[in-house]
Amino acid sequence: MDLPTYTKSQLALRNGQDKPEIWIAFKGMIYDVGGSRLWKNGKHYEHWAGQDLTDELPDAPHTDTVFEKFKIIGKLK
Repeated sequence: MDLPTYTKSQLALRNGQDKPEIWIAFKGMIYDVGGSRLWKNGKHYEHWAGQDLTDELPDAPHTDTVFEKFKIIGKLK
């Protein structure tokens, strides 16, 4: 699967505020979380969309399998 690559700056614009997309990155992959009611307005508890959340997952009450339900739309450059 040949995915487009996005920079952290491009990812930051997909925060649910600047553009309609709500994306987050995890372990180098970018996920579209816009369809999740838990990411309404680009915020999920203390986490904001448009960021790489890899380092924040150890503090989350769930495992990384939660990302399996979201579509991968690109790779983080």
